[in-house]
Amino acid sequence: MPAFMPRVLTKTDSRVATATPASDRAAWGQVLTLAITETISWGILYYAFSVFLVPMGDALGWSRTALTGAFSLALLVSGFAGIPAGRWLDRHGPHALMTAGSIAAALLVLGWAAAHHLPLFYLVWVGIGLAMAAVLYEPAFAVVAVRFPERGARNRALTVLTFVAGFASVIFIPLTNWLIDRFGWREALVALAGILAVSTIVPHALILRPWPQPRPVAPSTPAAPETVDRTLHEALRGGTFWSITGGFFLAMAAVVAVTIHLIPYLIDRGYSAGFAASTAGLIGLFALPGRLIFTPLGSIWPRQLVTAAIFLLEAIAIVVLIHASSHAAVFLFVALFGAGFGAITPARAALLADIYGARSFASINGVLAFFLTAARGVAPVGTSLLVAWWGGYQAVLWFLAGLAVLSALVILFARE
Repeated sequence: MPAFMPRVLTKTDSRVATATPASDRAAWGQVLTLAITETISWGILYYAFSVFLVPMGDALGWSRTALTGAFSLALLVSGFAGIPAGRWLDRHGPHALMTAGSIAAALLVLGWAAAHHLPLFYLVWVGIGLAMAAVLYEPAFAVVAVRFPERGARNRALTVLTFVAGFASVIFIPLTNWLIDRFGWREALVALAGILAVSTIVPHALILRPWPQPRPVAPSTPAAPETVDRTLHEALRGGTFWSITGGFFLAMAAVVAVTIHLIPYLIDRGYSAGFAASTAGLIGLFALPGRLIFTPLGSIWPRQLVTAAIFLLEAIAIVVLIHASSHAAVFLFVALFGAGFGAITPARAALLADIYGARSFASINGVLAFFLTAARGVAPVGTSLLVAWWGGYQAVLWFLAGLAVLSALVILFARE
């Protein structure tokens, strides 16, 4: 039997608690708050970094390798910190963690603005990595998993959260560029720190609440089977978790590799640098309809099937890219790849919540997020090595398409 087929609640199960209209409004209030704060946090802590590469390098004389090394270190720190952060969330909820994380993030961006020495810059980004673990998607997904125990409502909440936050790059990359052009890079960072402080600290402090006691559980209906709440230890002992981890690791490695190497690949194929950069930017825009389409499908089809379909869509998109010989074909790749790219993150949160429930969701998700961070770190340099070894991108792209297909099969046939 598939691992995602849990037992059905009986009407006498004492753990059943139907949400009241007031609690439902409070839950949606938290989701809408997080949709805004996630947009701002992702925009400033993650997407804005690339805009600072040239002005910081020119002003300080630091190489792009040195600058991006700090960013990569922050991602690794975030992955490691996600595990204890998940255990904290399961015990205490998001209020203190996300409030403290947003305070630290604003102060650290100010520290970034004041950096004159490379070791200090790296130390600041170690701190930003810790702040990422406290304020980005992982704690927000824990809120959704706990506040929305019923699958359909949870999928709607994930759709709203990730769709709104999907505008982070669209808003903050041009805003950051404008601030730098208008005031300079240090002053731009001070402004971004102010935006981060005003827009995230107060909402996290006032709107987020401790976990409800007892935790809400989905109402008993024949069409809504219960998800059995499992501990982190139980999840790690089961083969399903490691199958899911393996599937998402392979898919993330393929997606990140294509995303990072898309511009040089297109330039090598004879497209202009401007077209290549514009194409890469459009992926984020096409991610938005992907979230609107695939996340609600989990209420209709089994979530494992939906996730496998997303990974297969990525494989198809890579094959389209391999054969693309016109601008129109490249745009078709962007549409397919972007739709799948946008759906991967909410699919992960929904799949874990469906299988493991809410009680230890943050801890389980934190372990999985650690491995996905490793995939993000390995994929760019690993792809570069394969390109050098195989003498070009063509064979590498076929390899990445194969990884995407394999990831779909691993997810589809995951069993206990």
